[in-house]
Amino acid sequence: MALDGIAIANITHELESLLANGRLYKIAQPEPDELLLTIKNNKSQYRLTISANAGLPLIYLTDSNKTSPLVAPNFCMLLRKHLGNARIISVSQAGLERVIDFSFEHLDEMGDLCRKHLIVELMGKHSNIIFTTEDNVIIDSIKHVSAQISSVREVLPGRSYFIPDTMDKANPLELDFDAFTKHVLSKALKSSKALYTGLTGISPVIAEEICYRAGIESDQPAGTLSSDEQHRLFDNVNAIMELVKHNTFTPHIIYNGRKPVEFASIPLTIYESGDNTYRIEQCDSASSMLFAFYAQKNAQTRIHQRSVDMRKIVNTLLERNYRKLDIQEKQLKDTEKREKFRIYGELLNTYGYNIPEGSRSFETVNYYTGENVTIPLDATLTARENSVRYFDRYNKLKRTFEATSKLVEETQAEIDHLESILTSLDIAVGEEDLVQLKEEMIESGYIHRKGPAGKKVRITSSPFHYISSDGFDMYVGKNNIQNEELSFRLAGNSDWWFHAKKIPGSHVIVKTNGKDLPDRTYEEAARLAAYYSKGREQDKVEVDYTLRRNLKKPAGSKPGFVIYHTNYSMVADTDITGIQQA
Repeated sequence: MALDGIAIANITHELESLLANGRLYKIAQPEPDELLLTIKNNKSQYRLTISANAGLPLIYLTDSNKTSPLVAPNFCMLLRKHLGNARIISVSQAGLERVIDFSFEHLDEMGDLCRKHLIVELMGKHSNIIFTTEDNVIIDSIKHVSAQISSVREVLPGRSYFIPDTMDKANPLELDFDAFTKHVLSKALKSSKALYTGLTGISPVIAEEICYRAGIESDQPAGTLSSDEQHRLFDNVNAIMELVKHNTFTPHIIYNGRKPVEFASIPLTIYESGDNTYRIEQCDSASSMLFAFYAQKNAQTRIHQRSVDMRKIVNTLLERNYRKLDIQEKQLKDTEKREKFRIYGELLNTYGYNIPEGSRSFETVNYYTGENVTIPLDATLTARENSVRYFDRYNKLKRTFEATSKLVEETQAEIDHLESILTSLDIAVGEEDLVQLKEEMIESGYIHRKGPAGKKVRITSSPFHYISSDGFDMYVGKNNIQNEELSFRLAGNSDWWFHAKKIPGSHVIVKTNGKDLPDRTYEEAARLAAYYSKGREQDKVEVDYTLRRNLKKPAGSKPGFVIYHTNYSMVADTDITGIQQA
């Protein structure tokens, strides 16, 4: 779900209680649409991430830092100029809008005390971070919106700032029954949709929750509700708004298995069924809720964006190789009749002495199978000449088969390598992982190195490191280069190696230190191999495992490619919840 007005009210209350009267210590802009503010208050230091990403707008407190560009963007420099060491007067929300207003107090160039506003709009593709004067005149914004982009509101320096009201929604914090009737009950829509299209800050899931609490079917048209049902719906809206007014928030995440499906700052009783399908996990704060639900997804989204060019190259090469393999396999299929031509030639040599001149066919017994066979003949040629002709066709097809088989093998190896790179792009978690993947693609000849010839970039990416429940170190390669290093440098002969069966994936090495592995460690290592593979979206994946001493690397093979002839197999879950990461 997206951030709604209630979740924004929760995070606003949290930020107001922690940051009000604090000093803005540092301002950074690690991404084109993201700010990282460091605030000191009450002898504590807080880092606030504000993202206006169109696909995933976010705001939350975090303990982690991010690397900033060497040259700060203009918007960041402007904020540093005006708000360096400024004091946060207040953090507020306009009604139940998805807008947070940070009010700052600072000294201007003349030493006079003045106020500015940093307004964060978390509105999907319209998200923005806008810096204004006390009189709501826009000084600048992280995204400029001209009249060519929006006919509703320009977001440009010098323009007046206002929150556009394009949906004619009512503020549920100031709602009476007449306004509720006008904005919700009069709509020719199902009840849940009438709620979230008629009231500000109400998301579809909260609308479903209100209907559930009122004992009303959410798809029942609002206009057909009885008087009693109308008042029950209204009363439940007010009951939730009372929680918001009194800041009585209970941030939590709803999980289906290991996957988070929803989050909310008020109890979602709609998920409190007795069948144990969903698990509700309470969070300490709105920030921890948003971080747990969205932060990993946000990081993956940004890594995916930065790897778009690499993905495009890999996908283009894959499509080309898929087409090439299809042609080669058709050519290979055409050579299947080569043995038939060889047999025809042998039978003509053996029995063709009595074939009448000018015959167009010859029927005889195939001494390999004992069955009758009819051999087509060229009437203008002798039996001997027909035999030579069939042997020529056999030899030609045999040469084609041998050459094409080798080409098919090479093309399939190329496809496997490209698919493994694509899988590595999916599991990359940081910029350093993309750097190493790019280096692998350069070494494989898929892309050209820019800059001085032969100069390699510094690689800082390292494998994932997990600790099994029994205390054994488990390492997972993020790409083919790391897979090779793990399997042939880090691993000893008595260590165990795991890999998803017949699909691209990471090498998983378990260091035994000369000890026998407990069954639980085998299972956890297999789960890691299943999760860090092309089959990670499946519930189960078959995993091969063997001692490192059984691995062989063919000469001239691609990075990370190994063969083995002695192994065990198990079907492993792709859920790695509970496995401790070092």
